Amino acid sequence: MLSSFICSLFFLTQFRLPFSLSQYCLTKFLCCGSSRNSNHIIKMAMWVFGYGSLIWKAGFNYDDRLVGFIKDYRRVFYQGSTDHRGTPEYPGRTVTLEPAPGEVCWGAAYKISKEEDKEAAITYLEVREKQYDKKAYVDLFTDPLATTPAISGVMVYIASPDKKLNPNYLGPASIEDIAKQIVRAEGPSGPNREYLFQLEKALLQIGCKDKHLMDLANEARRILSESEHTAS
Repeated sequence: MLSSFICSLFFLTQFRLPFSLSQYCLTKFLCCGSSRNSNHIIKMAMWVFGYGSLIWKAGFNYDDRLVGFIKDYRRVFYQGSTDHRGTPEYPGRTVTLEPAPGEVCWGAAYKISKEEDKEAAITYLEVREKQYDKKAYVDLFTDPLATTPAISGVMVYIASPDKKLNPNYLGPASIEDIAKQIVRAEGPSGPNREYLFQLEKALLQIGCKDKHLMDLANEARRILSESEHTAS
């Protein structure tokens, strides 16, 4: 039974199935084991982890919000944005996750219980996160000293470095070059620098000081200040 469940989860995490299909597969599997209980279905809440703009703007109905972190990942401004914070001609930069053993990434997880809210949320997220080519299912921790996660199986969208699957991936660059790009870029959702500063503010509000992000925000402020001084 357990091995079948693990295989099912592996299958769903490796292939980005439409949510309605993946939800159906898991719901079918989670029926009680014996035929006498086959009509007794365990209805599980869906959890979604946000480490970027989802922290301050969910955009869907949810029942609970839990501040926490995931292990062995770090947040980086390596994903190009041509649909929200930039254009195809001049992409912005948004955050994605990259594997980083021993590190943690703080953010916010949202619990969605009602079936209609799950369907609405995933439909919304599949459009909002359409340039993120991978879903992962991770453990969420709320206590830095805990060895057992607060929630398991939390869904998170990731933009992978595979250029065949994710042509908008930009990858690493110097703090100065990334900040310059962020300061200049603007898209349908607004200036890229607004995204950077909003994320910095949202993380500070939950007590997280992300060095990569704060270095970028400080450099962006320096560039903007220098530009204003030159203009005057």
